[in-house]
Amino acid sequence: MIQLRRTLLLAGVGGLAAAAGYAAHLFRIGGFGGASSPALGRKILESRVTGLDGIPTSLTAYRGRILVVNYWATWCAPCREEIPMFVRLQREYSAKNVQFVGISIDQIDKVREFAKELNVDYPLVIGGMDAMDLSREAGNKAGVLPYTLVMDPLDRIVTHLVGGISEERMRTTLKPLLK
Repeated sequence: MIQLRRTLLLAGVGGLAAAAGYAAHLFRIGGFGGASSPALGRKILESRVTGLDGIPTSLTAYRGRILVVNYWATWCAPCREEIPMFVRLQREYSAKNVQFVGISIDQIDKVREFAKELNVDYPLVIGGMDAMDLSREAGNKAGVLPYTLVMDPLDRIVTHLVGGISEERMRTTLKPLLK
């Protein structure tokens, strides 16, 4: 009888540990909760950034689309690694109401050169430190790069992705939004 209780207790503790680990994983990848309030998404869309032409702009032209907002820099190795995947996925998903946008925390001339070198055909803009502050408000507490937000067509942030991400993870993130 004591052995049975011990076994059940250990099984229960193991189950709780597994559940806690899974919850931590969901929190880390941004899979906890649901979509955020659209107010923060609107703030991101309306924030001032600079186009590669040097003209101040915003992301409001992409309102109503599934928006993948990637905070990055040319000096960031994981950022450089994931951008070719974003280019492929932008081409694949553009007809499905998906728009990728890169907000670089970098110098405009370096971003222009990088975009040309990698044939980046989705919008790249310069965000500066204000953009990093906004990324922190949107969940990037450590201020890391790359940091990617996925927003639904109603301007709600539905996923936060910290660090370099795989193509499989990006596809898995977009799939439920494409329905």
